[in-house]
Amino acid sequence: MLEIKDLHAYYGKSHVLQGVNFEVGEGEIVSLLGRNGVGRSTTCKAIMGLVAPHGSVRFQGEDLGRLKSHQVARKGIGYVPEDRLIFSGLTTRENLQMGIQKMGAEALWTLDDAYRLFPRLQERADVKAEMLSGGEQQMLTMCRTLMGNPKLIMIDEPTEGLAPQIVTQVGDFLLEIAAKGISILLVEQRLSIAMRVSHRVYVMGHGQIVFEGTPADLEANEAVRKEWLEV
Repeated sequence: MLEIKDLHAYYGKSHVLQGVNFEVGEGEIVSLLGRNGVGRSTTCKAIMGLVAPHGSVRFQGEDLGRLKSHQVARKGIGYVPEDRLIFSGLTTRENLQMGIQKMGAEALWTLDDAYRLFPRLQERADVKAEMLSGGEQQMLTMCRTLMGNPKLIMIDEPTEGLAPQIVTQVGDFLLEIAAKGISILLVEQRLSIAMRVSHRVYVMGHGQIVFEGTPADLEANEAVRKEWLEV
């Protein structure tokens, strides 16, 4: 579904991505792991066109490399950034409604789905988003992205700063998204959740992919974990 080949990206003269290669299949959860600063978030931004991509970015066989970010989104890629970017002055319900692209039978995700998965969002539906807790804001931004009915969703560090109970909820939520046939590219620092939900994992180091395999493969490879993941 998503094929990345020889992807390079720059911030000024800084060569951040140095030939990244990976793919995400239909209905698959793929985690992009690595320490902070290795290029995981930049990879998502390059796919979305927020950073100029150099290389091949193909989605369902179509080259996205020259598209602007709103055009990439319309092709069916959703993006949940690390900083969430909620509309703080709008209510929870209004934030969710901002994400809606399709109504009726074509809509795979509705307000009712969001409220069923995260009842707290319904309880706080008329509360301004700036008044929500960090966990509630994370739930909101993921659900808002799903309102656009993406075929693939990229989620950057969804569990950062969240309580263990909310982390478990996020993991269950990711599994439910994939069960509906939506592919997920998960950027995650917390190894435990990535190992629990992922079909495959990639490890990044110095702007390149240094490991590819299943969670079981990574669990068995102590050398890779020590070299590229452990502090």
